[in-house]
Amino acid sequence: MEKNENKIIVAITRPFNRIDEAVSIVESHGATPFIAPTLELKLSNTESLKALVELVNDLDWLVFTSPTSIESIFNFYPDFREKVNENCQIATIGHKTEEVAAQYGLTTDLIPEDYTAEGLLKAFKNINIKNSLIGIPRTLAARDTLPEGLEKMGADVILAESYESIIPLDTVRIEVLIGKILSSEIDAITFTSPLTAENLFKIATEEQIPELVNKLSKNVLTVSIGPITYKTLKNLGVESIYPKKYTVKDMMELMFENL
Repeated sequence: MEKNENKIIVAITRPFNRIDEAVSIVESHGATPFIAPTLELKLSNTESLKALVELVNDLDWLVFTSPTSIESIFNFYPDFREKVNENCQIATIGHKTEEVAAQYGLTTDLIPEDYTAEGLLKAFKNINIKNSLIGIPRTLAARDTLPEGLEKMGADVILAESYESIIPLDTVRIEVLIGKILSSEIDAITFTSPLTAENLFKIATEEQIPELVNKLSKNVLTVSIGPITYKTLKNLGVESIYPKKYTVKDMMELMFENL
């Protein structure tokens, strides 16, 4: 890979409210972050979320798949902690989500070794959840792997839309990023979810896509946070790498090891 003559430039596609850790790591390595979020997280107090909150006292499990799912609930229902019954157990996908849960007074009972829906389902196989009522606040853009897997284990699942995952209304930064990739001004790029990758290609024009795929595969070090995002990029024609542990920190460390 040809590096720029000056500082290494790393593109970060995470939402604006999730970039601090990645930016800090990039700068600590003496590189320059180019911030171009391809995803925006919009908190939503939907009817399904209201229904989940009303039923929270009856839940056996609450499953949080991201920090945003927790932040949304407490944004609209500050007294949510008091509503959760003492027998309701909490599962989080990843320690970052666990940390946010703890900030709001929620104690996590289950974290999978593998920070994916598949990993959580594997962890639940050791627990009898037959006839359990499980609430999952999340974005409806998420895969159905988790709720379907829990239902196959005999649980009753309540899905609640707590936030929307949308393309930013202002796409100028994304358009500039595409231009920089095509003109070989980006050394590495990180993707932390399937949508961060998919949205980049939705903004690119049909004429740009073939060369974008080529550049991301051959000229840019493309790094995914985990296997699900890796698979999405693969389906788009882009080769990438991902760490053994699916965290931002491990993703960034792997990236700098390979630059």
